[in-house]
Amino acid sequence: KQIEILKHTFCAGRDLVHSSCFSFTLMDPRRWLNLQEYQSKKLMQESGVAVQRFYVADTASEALEAAKRLNAKEIVLKAQILAGGRGKGVFDSGLKGGVHLTKDPAVVGELANKMLGFNLTTKQTPKEGVKVKTVMVAEALDITRETYFAILMDRSCNGPVMVGSPQGGMDIEEVAASTPELIFKEAIDIFEGVRDDQALRMAANLGFKGALQRQAADQIKRLYDLFLKVDATQVEVNPLGETPEGQVVCFDAKINFDDNAEFRQKSVFAMDDMTEADPTEMAAAKWDLKYIGLDGNIACFVNGAGLAMATCDIIDLHGGKPANFLDLGGGVKEKQVYEAFKLLTADPKVEAILVNIFGGIVNCAIIANGITKACRELELKVPLVVRLEGKTALHTHPQWNTCTKVFVLPL
Repeated sequence: KQIEILKHTFCAGRDLVHSSCFSFTLMDPRRWLNLQEYQSKKLMQESGVAVQRFYVADTASEALEAAKRLNAKEIVLKAQILAGGRGKGVFDSGLKGGVHLTKDPAVVGELANKMLGFNLTTKQTPKEGVKVKTVMVAEALDITRETYFAILMDRSCNGPVMVGSPQGGMDIEEVAASTPELIFKEAIDIFEGVRDDQALRMAANLGFKGALQRQAADQIKRLYDLFLKVDATQVEVNPLGETPEGQVVCFDAKINFDDNAEFRQKSVFAMDDMTEADPTEMAAAKWDLKYIGLDGNIACFVNGAGLAMATCDIIDLHGGKPANFLDLGGGVKEKQVYEAFKLLTADPKVEAILVNIFGGIVNCAIIANGITKACRELELKVPLVVRLEGKTALHTHPQWNTCTKVFVLPL
């Protein structure tokens, strides 16, 4: 059945590789850097950005001591995992919620004891949840008003821009859709940086008044300094809040980094938390392969992210379900092809493998050599459908005679 689906897939999408939507820029696929919340706050703190006072704890006793050291009116305890929706999550210890408020330091210790070492399940985690190994103990501050502020790279401006809204604490997409007039944008000159008048204007647009306007403008400039310092592609603060005591504080932030700057941001990239990463994705990353596991049974083996996504879509269109997204990239070597097959065949859900290669940059002979070696050495037990088109594709056909369960589609 899977073979029939794949045959129909290629009949319908024969000219897919000639579509103008594909870009064959030779780049190494990389796994995006993931930082925990406390790590992002630490980076902001080091740049003079105002954040809540906080400590990090790995044990319940450390959490209790941290709560006592804070000496705060109210304390917030947050489980540290790389997933959203923690507040509504559930632990396998029975505790509900990965974010808790309390005024009693002793309660912090009790709660931490039910968080650390237990799995937290949210809408963004796997079904079994993610084990919590660290908690953040922070000072809880009241917020009288929430705003949104971000600095990001904008292709249309050929550089960074500031984006802000007085409507914070909610999805900025919702604000843009319902009240677009409340979205304010300022392009930043990369040679001048954020000017005082720009920062003050943005602070005013966010609704800060009087002394708070100047304080907010100062935070905006410090956030831009952080943006440059860590080679970020985005610094998003939601909310940038105002407290009853007259403070402007960055309560929650998301930082995206330019992976091409890893060579000069070694201290930042050393903080990468890989303990929650999928083992197969990590194994793929070691061979410069971009892999994302899906829930289907047809494994995809494709070069180029655009072609990989289109191949997954067209499989689904014809009644199949892709088991993964696997992008070999343009500079793939025979060893990488072999290792990619090891990853695909190790998945027990896989009932068929589809190879869809456009030989624009990659040499089809390299792909063929890697596949035939994998077929022989890994004792392939599932059907394999191969489509090679482009550079040296015609010369690869004799090689398939050495493999069983291989279906080569004609060019």
